[in-house]
Amino acid sequence: MTPDPILDHTFTAPIGVDVKGEVWSCVEVPDARELFGSLRSVRVDATVDGVALPNVGLMPTGGGGLMLSLSAKVRKALGKDVGDTVTVHLTRPS
Repeated sequence: MTPDPILDHTFTAPIGVDVKGEVWSCVEVPDARELFGSLRSVRVDATVDGVALPNVGLMPTGGGGLMLSLSAKVRKALGKDVGDTVTVHLTRPS
């Protein structure tokens, strides 16, 4: 069995993903298909503007991408909300 490739990916994106006409407090991962090889849910360790989110799931957007959900608690810790831009760093869960 081949081990998963190393994941060390950083991007900047706005909070807010349109899902079936509603804006969700998520960040869409650019080029998710190329990065993960599919658009199925995948677990990652994420850091958003320095706030660690260990072992979280990236979910399909329904529009051909993957997104990271940011709870109200996380958004409060970041001091950010829908429409604000964040920097996200993704790695494989330890």
